[in-house]
Amino acid sequence: MKLLFASLSILISLAATHPGYTAETKDIEFNFNNADKVVFSHDFHLKLANVNGNCKMCHNAIFDIRKQRHYSMQEMQKTKGCGACHSGVKAFSVSDEKSCVRCHKGKPRDVVFKAKGVQDALFSHAVHIAKTGGKCLSCHNGKTIIPGQKNISMAQMEQGKKCGVCHNGKVAFSVTTNCGRCHKGMNPKDITFAIPGKKATPALFSHKVHLGMDFKCNVCHTRLFPFKLAPLQISMTAMESGKGCGACHNGKDAFSVAGDCAKCHTGYVPGAMTFAVPDNACEPALFSHEIHLGMYKCNDCHTKLFPYKHGVKHSGMGAMIAGKSCGSCHNGKDAFATTGDCGKCHQKTAVPAKPVKK
Repeated sequence: MKLLFASLSILISLAATHPGYTAETKDIEFNFNNADKVVFSHDFHLKLANVNGNCKMCHNAIFDIRKQRHYSMQEMQKTKGCGACHSGVKAFSVSDEKSCVRCHKGKPRDVVFKAKGVQDALFSHAVHIAKTGGKCLSCHNGKTIIPGQKNISMAQMEQGKKCGVCHNGKVAFSVTTNCGRCHKGMNPKDITFAIPGKKATPALFSHKVHLGMDFKCNVCHTRLFPFKLAPLQISMTAMESGKGCGACHNGKDAFSVAGDCAKCHTGYVPGAMTFAVPDNACEPALFSHEIHLGMYKCNDCHTKLFPYKHGVKHSGMGAMIAGKSCGSCHNGKDAFATTGDCGKCHQKTAVPAKPVKK
């Protein structure tokens, strides 16, 4: 509930200045989005203060009609606006939580916070008022709820902002624990991660599958991933180092990201690769993923021998003969030797590749 008082448009019409005339005053209504209106009665205050129509007691000493100044509850607590009198000396204090209902009649309404890509979050005043014992200043203290502040992110709440002041896992359940407690009926959608350059089919992440294995939202958010999908992109090499999905998909807690690529990249069939030879000394070398995947797994080569990005690493025949790169397997024991029949790899049918830079 935003406790920002609307501008005080004091409409006072004096019939005359003669003592026989009386001042005609009107009630002032302050409207709120999430609570019933507050009504300020000129007649009540004039009689209570026994000022006999002395409007100058408030105007313009406290309220300047020309400026139409806005005052928040926090400003009033510092003796601004209504707080000039309602300080606990002349009248009840605006800082006295038991006195809130003396101005704010009725019940505060629930507040709905709009969220993109997920169900709206519902804040129940009734639930929180019951939990705090009616202590409105638990939230409306200028720190938890800041006047004029726009909606903030979940990551900011995790850092102790707004709802996160109390929902930190100590005072109340953490904002990272179970999203469905605020976002009612929440059913996170599957997420598709596109691959730069379209070198592979997009990777599909299923919230349903992971939540079905009894993982909580805070296992990934926001320690590994922010709640906002874009623009975070983590490379396969980074995942193998324990980043992103690799924090769990390490071959121990879950299947390794270096295992069967098709588990995430559905329908992925890596194509053949052509390696050019410096100075075009002989035919390009052809590598068939199809043949090798019939005998090996992706992690047999990636990224122990080869990074996922083609062209980043180049090994000459001398290095292969020494057991590097392809020579790690093509050693005459595990597979035919690189010193054997050159035509097995260097084929005329291979698509010409760009010359390798020296």
